[in-house]
Amino acid sequence: MTTSPARNSDASAPRAARRRVFYIPGYDPIHPRRYRELYRKEGAAQAAISGYELSLAARGGGGRYGWHVTARMDGAEARAEVDVLVWSDIVRASMSHTIPATYLQLLQTACIYIASGALFRLMRLRKGPVIAALYPVGMLLVQLAVALGLGHGAGRALALVPAHLPLSSGGAALVAFVLYASALFFVARTVLRWFKRKDGRFYAYYLMHDYAFSARHSGANPPALEARMAEFADDIATALEGDVDEVLIVGHSSGAHLAVSILADLIRAGRVPEDGPALSLLTLGQVVPMVSFLRGAHRLRADLAYLAASEALAWVDVTAPGDGCAFALCDPVSVSGVAPPGKRWPLVISAAFTQTLSAARWRELRWKFFRLHFQYLCAFDRPGDYDYFRITAGPMTLGQRFAGRAPSASRIEKPVNEFTDIAT
Repeated sequence: MTTSPARNSDASAPRAARRRVFYIPGYDPIHPRRYRELYRKEGAAQAAISGYELSLAARGGGGRYGWHVTARMDGAEARAEVDVLVWSDIVRASMSHTIPATYLQLLQTACIYIASGALFRLMRLRKGPVIAALYPVGMLLVQLAVALGLGHGAGRALALVPAHLPLSSGGAALVAFVLYASALFFVARTVLRWFKRKDGRFYAYYLMHDYAFSARHSGANPPALEARMAEFADDIATALEGDVDEVLIVGHSSGAHLAVSILADLIRAGRVPEDGPALSLLTLGQVVPMVSFLRGAHRLRADLAYLAASEALAWVDVTAPGDGCAFALCDPVSVSGVAPPGKRWPLVISAAFTQTLSAARWRELRWKFFRLHFQYLCAFDRPGDYDYFRITAGPMTLGQRFAGRAPSASRIEKPVNEFTDIAT
């Protein structure tokens, strides 16, 4: 991998006193308010640990959801305006509202990943995210088995009643069957509905919808999402014409591959000014292979290859082996089999949870898999060179901050994807 800096990573360039940040969340149906509160709470915690000043103010008026940040770090002041690029309405619309529809999604998604061989190739990268992908399948099947088991037990009990009634043998058999079938149906439905109501504890339906969303079009973006991504690109293009030092796009989880495609579109279209602000991409906890390994992900693979060779931006990819939901230290370009000649990006580094979190904090979080998937946006009590708040609100651009930084020695670059054809 070539690690020479892009045009905007020159350490002698002006520091980033003014920054626009566009945060692209993953597959999340929740109101973006949660991200502001997370930034406020965790930013204050990191500032206290690291000894800098960080303050947050809500944005007034209409427009996109966001907030203002003022910081004083390393003897310099900086300001950032953060926007959340919301697609939670598309997420909510994609979630099946019926139990049978969710089980149909389970069958369709499993068939796509298994029949294409993508599941088995993904396991050659990291087993953690594959287990996370299989979890909703297993959990939903367990829930169905429990529901049918309880329904069967209730039906068997009721089916004994007609034997004690003055009925002919044929009539008793018919009544027994009706009672059994009715009990099986109503008890099973009640149990399945209970599991669905408690999905905030189990995450089975949520994760099933997540994986089904990508699999439904075999890795291609649905039209509604493509239209929204075009709107996001317009907002970023406007920011690149503004009076700021850096425009930073943060793509978290499945938001990472959306960010890749959006920026590839902008650069291809010539919408990134040569003399404009530094353009930076920070991908966190990415799950790019879950999409790029699917047969129909032609666009994403093309965008990965294009962005990997671009001199128009700096791209840093941060994951951690402790995050079982991400493809930790897997170079998303290389493992997808589309690394171009002269590949520059991304710089793959580790957030190293076991080193950047104290032993006590790591014990507290270790088995909280979904919380760990958001740790990149949170405070570290033993911070290393990755600090989300220094990156988003500090006085250096992303390229300056990581200039000369070597990629993680344990990164995975071996291409294992069978589908490497790209959109032209």
